[in-house]
Amino acid sequence: MQITNISDAKASLSRLIKLVQETDEPVIIGKAGEPVAILSAYKKDSAPRKLGGSWEGKVKLSPDFDAVDEEISDDFYSSILFPE
Repeated sequence: MQITNISDAKASLSRLIKLVQETDEPVIIGKAGEPVAILSAYKKDSAPRKLGGSWEGKVKLSPDFDAVDEEISDDFYSSILFPE
């Protein structure tokens, strides 16, 4: 595990990223001798997403759930924001 300070990390960010990718070892970035951040490789989740979950079968949508409510639409478009 490599430890570097912020100014060195800024100056050599590309090198540090390459190091993290190739070695899979994180780099600790410090400020005033104290660790403040960890630079580590991003690992893409290779498992397929599972659909459903705890809400499966509990939510039902009405066939007209996205239908326009004329009263609300009329109120909205006749407001002071949309003068005729």
